[in-house]
Amino acid sequence: IYMSSQFFDLTGEVAVVTGSGRGIGEGIAKVLAEHGASVVCAARRTEEIERVASEIVAANGKAIAVTTDVTDEMAVNQLAEKAVKEFGRLDMWVNNAGGSPIQAPLVELEREEWDNTIALNLTAIWVCTSVASRHMGEKGRVLNISSIAAEDVFQGSGHYSSAKAGVNMITKCFAEELGPRIRVNAIMPGFVPTEIMMTALKITHDDLPGLEKSLNLPAGRIGTPRDLGAAALYLLSPASEWVTGQVIRISGGA
Repeated sequence: IYMSSQFFDLTGEVAVVTGSGRGIGEGIAKVLAEHGASVVCAARRTEEIERVASEIVAANGKAIAVTTDVTDEMAVNQLAEKAVKEFGRLDMWVNNAGGSPIQAPLVELEREEWDNTIALNLTAIWVCTSVASRHMGEKGRVLNISSIAAEDVFQGSGHYSSAKAGVNMITKCFAEELGPRIRVNAIMPGFVPTEIMMTALKITHDDLPGLEKSLNLPAGRIGTPRDLGAAALYLLSPASEWVTGQVIRISGGA
């Protein structure tokens, strides 16, 4: 049993966060670093993860950037190996990379877009978690970033919703298979104004006050990347040692 002062202490531990060049992934990477973790920022856009890693270091944290396409299994293996080579271990892996900018009814959706969405949002999580599990010691943790679209229908997003529903189930399956050595959980973010969400909804920052008002969330506002970072911190820290196989809505009450 941990002392309460240790509940959220990640000192000396190492986390990989995919899709951490912006949005929710950036928020998670920075919160983990603030609580002592060495963070490996991974994404396809090199300049974005280099910015996030440099901002973490400037704030007296530890971070490196590793350009990675999570749909490339060889690249994922290299990412895990780089984390271990640089920091000596691997304790946490956050599967955040994902999204789909395309909206279309399922019967009109291009097959290529279906395949791409499943590859990025579901298959990559299977690959990344499998690879991560081979590099983790005792008390490893995996956190999958799902979406409220896994449970709720959003017009034109059936392909994305299907992939995220798969993420919810693969979370439970991995938790069963990898426990007790590795805990696996997921969070389903609600409305957080990330680039991908705003592209999909065809809105700009000027539209956000109107969106916030129309949603009328019980929490009183739309979410921020740090809201998701706080949830991730709980599920990756000693505070949640008895939590695994869970999928939690972090959505302001939506």
